[in-house]
Amino acid sequence: MTALTHDRAPLRLRRRRLPVPLRRPLALTGMVILAVWLVAMLGAPLLTQYTPDEPSTDLFAAPSGAHWFGTDELGRDVFTRVVFGARISLPLSALLVAFTVLAGGLIGAVAGYFGGWVDGVLMRVVDIVFAFPAIVLAMVVTAALGPGLHNAVLALALVTWPTYARVVRGLVLSATHSDYVYAVRLMSGSSARVLGKDVLPNVVGPVLVLATMDVGNAVLLLAGLSFLGLGAQPPEPEWGSMVSVGADYFNAWWIGVFPGLAIVTVVISFNFLGDSVRDAIDRTGSWGERA
Repeated sequence: MTALTHDRAPLRLRRRRLPVPLRRPLALTGMVILAVWLVAMLGAPLLTQYTPDEPSTDLFAAPSGAHWFGTDELGRDVFTRVVFGARISLPLSALLVAFTVLAGGLIGAVAGYFGGWVDGVLMRVVDIVFAFPAIVLAMVVTAALGPGLHNAVLALALVTWPTYARVVRGLVLSATHSDYVYAVRLMSGSSARVLGKDVLPNVVGPVLVLATMDVGNAVLLLAGLSFLGLGAQPPEPEWGSMVSVGADYFNAWWIGVFPGLAIVTVVISFNFLGDSVRDAIDRTGSWGERA
């Protein structure tokens, strides 16, 4: 009995460890970068003695001990604005992706499960949205609604949901033709029950991978709209608008470089995590692999 207990203990410990893909260097790098930004976002007031909108007479000061990332054209501390900018870019990007996953996933699930004219109508709407580049259509919608962060998020949500609708539709179509779904239907299972309990759980994995990568893409799109003046408005410390200001002052390179690096690191971290999550949920690949 004692030997059996000792033999099983390592197995239980191994089961609690992360899958191998999530312990690889790229995954760990992505998690570390994201953790750093989450700490910066939550502890922003504790990391700096300045406020993001606090002007000073020290204009265009280069990076130094007093101002780690230098100051901008109004003497505001760039490090403070970058750190507080994480409180805008990260939550809004996550909210945007969550909304598009729910809206697009629901529409794709309905189209794939019921098929027929329902599928035809919904997919034609998806094709119409896909006919235009997302950033261009978002610019049009934002310009119609008026510039501002909330309108930018709404505009992006209206133009990015079709990606999830098409992905979920394809997965649902595949699942609904499986034997176990046919069996549930023969037992008079309701459409809502079959779709919610038997079909949708099988599409969670691929959608999770896409959503993880899409957070970085959402950061880029929000920054792009703010760069063009359609998103965040002064004096909001948003990364895209800060890069836009930096483009006007090439001699003060730090004004645009540091918020640009913030965008790059966040996008890289979510891409690394998305690739690792994809490998981890791939049951035909490395899911069952252990170190």
